[in-house]
Amino acid sequence: MNEIQYKKLSVKEFDEVAEKFDGDDPSIYNLCRKDYPDILAELEKEHFQDMLDAGCGTGAVIALLKKKYPEKNYTGIDLSGKMIEVAKKKKLDKVIFVQGDCENLPFAKDTFDVITCSMSFHHYPNPDRFFQSCNRILKSEGRLILRDMTSSEMLLWFMNHIEIPCVNKLFHKGDVHLYNKKELMLLCKNANMKLELFEQRPGMRLHAVCRKS
Repeated sequence: MNEIQYKKLSVKEFDEVAEKFDGDDPSIYNLCRKDYPDILAELEKEHFQDMLDAGCGTGAVIALLKKKYPEKNYTGIDLSGKMIEVAKKKKLDKVIFVQGDCENLPFAKDTFDVITCSMSFHHYPNPDRFFQSCNRILKSEGRLILRDMTSSEMLLWFMNHIEIPCVNKLFHKGDVHLYNKKELMLLCKNANMKLELFEQRPGMRLHAVCRKS
């Protein structure tokens, strides 16, 4: 598939689940909220004031952060218009939600202290564009906190070459690729960023921190 087809499938999938995305049904979508403690712990290691959540969905992570740190400035962006509609219905005070493409983040240079991205990155057909866009809008020494899925090299190969193509074909999803450490290091290098942390945490969870050089 080409990038337009991938993105159309992702938009279709998440438009359809937007209204029930915040439910408690045991689905992969709940992984985003389960990422919250790890994201919060990473955020609290350094001061931040302006945060962007890339692939924010219904704003679930921002809503949780807003409760603990109401004085911070939060922005969320998602490709799915329906997701953004649901996020805006939460009426979070002074929070900005934008429908847009994370591969071309529509924000000014040096805007954010930190960008978070949870369970969204594997949908991006052009990950290099996302990293370059992050580097542009991050302030000096700003961080990208990335949460997704990863595994051993053998299992990653199976997932990327067998499982993901089959799932996309059978269930019309827009998943693209899961990443290992070497791939993230290269993406960082090409975007003038540094991979400071890469961990595989329980549940095949990728936890990475990339810093603007």
